[in-house]
Amino acid sequence: MALYRTVMVGTDGSDSSYAAVEGAARLAAAFAADLVVACAYLPMRGTELDRARDQLGEEAHQVVGSAPAEDTLRTARDRARAQGAMRVRTVAVPGEPVAALVRTARDCSADLLVVGNRGLRSLTGRILGSVPSDVARRAGLDVLIVHTT
Repeated sequence: MALYRTVMVGTDGSDSSYAAVEGAARLAAAFAADLVVACAYLPMRGTELDRARDQLGEEAHQVVGSAPAEDTLRTARDRARAQGAMRVRTVAVPGEPVAALVRTARDCSADLLVVGNRGLRSLTGRILGSVPSDVARRAGLDVLIVHTT
């Protein structure tokens, strides 16, 4: 029996987060585990949405809802498969990154949550918190912080 059956990783489309995806994919491959790749997004609302629709016209679908997250997830899925992950599932999750990742990890019964270390050592991260440190405190499951920066 594998130590980890479901590995989950968060991505925001940055190079750092894609490095975390690749690390999570290698672990998932080594454990023959499922890999869940999640991307949090904040949907546009109100005047911000109206302005985008006015300016983009027929192309507004690219910024409404989870469309930007879906593009990120396609790239992440391809990179994960290139690292040997066989069973990759992607999910776009509305909300702030930390809460969205923790909630999704619970919903998919993840055994391990992987995040990159971006923001962990910055002054802003130390004062205001960072995604990796906040996830590690709140997740309630094993968290791997991958050195990506």
